Amino acid sequence: MKFFFKIIFYIVYTLKKIIYRFLIMPLKKSALKTCGKKVYLGRGSTFIYKNVYLGENISIGANCNFICGIAKIIIKNNVMFGPNVTLVTGSHRIDVLGKYMINVKDKLPENDKNIIVGEDVWIGANVLVLKGVTIGEGSIIAAGSVVTKNVEPYSIYAGVPAKLLKKRFDLEAIKLHKKLLLK
Repeated sequence: MKFFFKIIFYIVYTLKKIIYRFLIMPLKKSALKTCGKKVYLGRGSTFIYKNVYLGENISIGANCNFICGIAKIIIKNNVMFGPNVTLVTGSHRIDVLGKYMINVKDKLPENDKNIIVGEDVWIGANVLVLKGVTIGEGSIIAAGSVVTKNVEPYSIYAGVPAKLLKKRFDLEAIKLHKKLLLK
């Protein structure tokens, strides 16, 4: 009996993977503003599709949330996201007298700002990136971090709020790295 349930489980699991890969994921990709080649959208991930721009060779882990009302989320090429990453381009007004915050619908320009993720970036599991942040090329964001400010290129950030831990390479190594990537 246990063997029978195991077989049923693997059949259902395989069917779910096939349906997601060949039906659901292509539908999600077509709804995005732009989506390059070799993009994987993890199961359970949600997007505000009209303002998400994806480059090429991107892997987005399971259960990620890209939330953008007015501002854009721009992801460049060769980027990896772990599971449960959240990017939020907006916030709410808190300066209106005589209204509950939930009832304030108008926003100021500073309430919504783009998030830009540069090329060759790795964002670990359970990271939160807030409005107006640019993550520099070649950077790594450690798991569980909350990114509230711009991230320098080729650096490693971690913590709440995320802070610079160290640089990945010195300037000479960055030049060599970029040269080798062009080959």
